[in-house]
Amino acid sequence: MDVEKLFDLNQNIEGILIYNNGESCNDPSFFYFTQLTRGLFEGSYVFLTRRNLKVITTQLEEETARSEDLDVEVFSSGKQRDELLREVTKGITFLGINYSGLSHADYLSLKDRLQNKELVDVGESISSLRQIKSEREISKLKEAARIVSQVGKDIPGMLKEGMTEGELASKVNYEMMRNGASAPSFDTIAAFGPDSAEPHFSGGNRKLKKGDVVLVDFGAKYQRYCSDMTRTYFFGKPDREMQDMYETVLRAQEMGIKAVRSGENGKTVDGASRDVIDSSKFKGRFIHGLGHGVGLNVHDHPALSPLNDFFLKENMVVTVEPGVYIPKKGGVRIEDDVVVTKDGCQVITTAPKELQII
Repeated sequence: MDVEKLFDLNQNIEGILIYNNGESCNDPSFFYFTQLTRGLFEGSYVFLTRRNLKVITTQLEEETARSEDLDVEVFSSGKQRDELLREVTKGITFLGINYSGLSHADYLSLKDRLQNKELVDVGESISSLRQIKSEREISKLKEAARIVSQVGKDIPGMLKEGMTEGELASKVNYEMMRNGASAPSFDTIAAFGPDSAEPHFSGGNRKLKKGDVVLVDFGAKYQRYCSDMTRTYFFGKPDREMQDMYETVLRAQEMGIKAVRSGENGKTVDGASRDVIDSSKFKGRFIHGLGHGVGLNVHDHPALSPLNDFFLKENMVVTVEPGVYIPKKGGVRIEDDVVVTKDGCQVITTAPKELQII
């Protein structure tokens, strides 16, 4: 990460303070700057200058923070915390904070405790930095992608007549953890039959039966970095319309992946996939954007959509996920994670995509 660039983009800023409240308002930027892979760090701070990074945390996280050879200050009370914050920001008038990582209550609390500071939002600049992944980040993202790719290869063997959607989701989660994930990167979607027509389906108890389409959207976290992959299978031979749907979505994804390259507008990439679907009998059934950024968040930033002018850059990691959905019948989505390169992209999720009838 280029901290110097962050200060270059905000030249009046003399220091930056990132607060990670924890479960109620977690700021992934805390972990972006520290690259800490363990610990919760609830109620912790990272303070940045052009030359230094300091972690301000509780005794609960001291050992974890020091194990990563970071500059660490530890507090054991609210009074001590406030004294430390005033000390490290002494002499600073313009202090950068990340508004998007704070609740309104946290913002008001910071403002009250640092009354002599002018708090300035640097969230947009942080977001811009986080979009371009370092070699270290890409290595973690590739490992998260490897985990879901392995599980994707194994899903056909998990499918049993009469199993519920929740049962399949739990098996997928178990296999991700068994293959090295620290956690799923979001609630796994397992949708059978007509439930697959809901792009964000959740909480299903439908039982699998012959002839059902099976859509599984899942992701793994590895050292806090996420993957996101969707595969669609057929449990028994589908009708002709569902086969046509699958083949159309697969062609659409192939065209989208071919369009990805540094300098390309996400609208254009989305259009390359959307044109395939809209020139078929499924016109109008692709009801979401083609893809999003992936990183510390599974939806890290906008990327491929007909609604946003967003220009891809080398070493961004984005999804390519066209889908077709027919209510009360079923849907097909195929999703992969790709690393943007100068002349194209590298697909890092590698589970088979050919039409599979189980």
